[in-house]
Amino acid sequence: MKSVVITGGGSGLGAALAEEYGKQYKVILIGRSITKLNSVADRLNSKGYKADCFACDITSIDEVQHVFGQLLQREDVHMLINNAGSGKFGPLEELSVDEIEAMLDTNVKGTIFTTKISLPYFKDRQEGKIMNIISTAGLRGKVNESVYCASKFAVKGFTESLVKELEGTGIQVTAVYMGGMDTPFWDHSEHIKDKSRFKTPEQVAFQIAEEDQGQPEIFIDR
Repeated sequence: MKSVVITGGGSGLGAALAEEYGKQYKVILIGRSITKLNSVADRLNSKGYKADCFACDITSIDEVQHVFGQLLQREDVHMLINNAGSGKFGPLEELSVDEIEAMLDTNVKGTIFTTKISLPYFKDRQEGKIMNIISTAGLRGKVNESVYCASKFAVKGFTESLVKELEGTGIQVTAVYMGGMDTPFWDHSEHIKDKSRFKTPEQVAFQIAEEDQGQPEIFIDR
């Protein structure tokens, strides 16, 4: 059975995407908390889906090489969804160095590392799909989101370049741009006062899966 690997799969959009793509693939969940990953995997398996999980810090190239090396040997991986993300918000001068590094390491380097390690596997097969979850923060600057937007603009450029680089290889690369969602992402932030206007992760995941034809871009919001 073909598999889809989803980073940040322990909650929010990652868990919702697992529900959607689990309808056609075995789901491999990646994240830092094995407890959260196991909870999502158990729920999927109880519904008759096929799911497994691996704990991995995607900001560490050594961990990515080790974990992805294992799962790419064991699984028939058809798709990689880079969904894991980190966000801290506020005026630039109030952001700590640790917060800045966490966003750049997770959002940019994490996406690059997982893709870099997966690409030889996809190239050997001459097929595969890479989907990068970016958000509208990769389309325009926003107040009190300077570093977060910088990280998402970087992933936008990375994804657009991969589309060109991998043309004719059989590997499809897609960027997804969506607005805010009512997820645990905002639990420890005062940046968003009213989440009632946000879509649920389930709504966004459904729309992504419905529109996914391997095209270069999917816009849920602009």
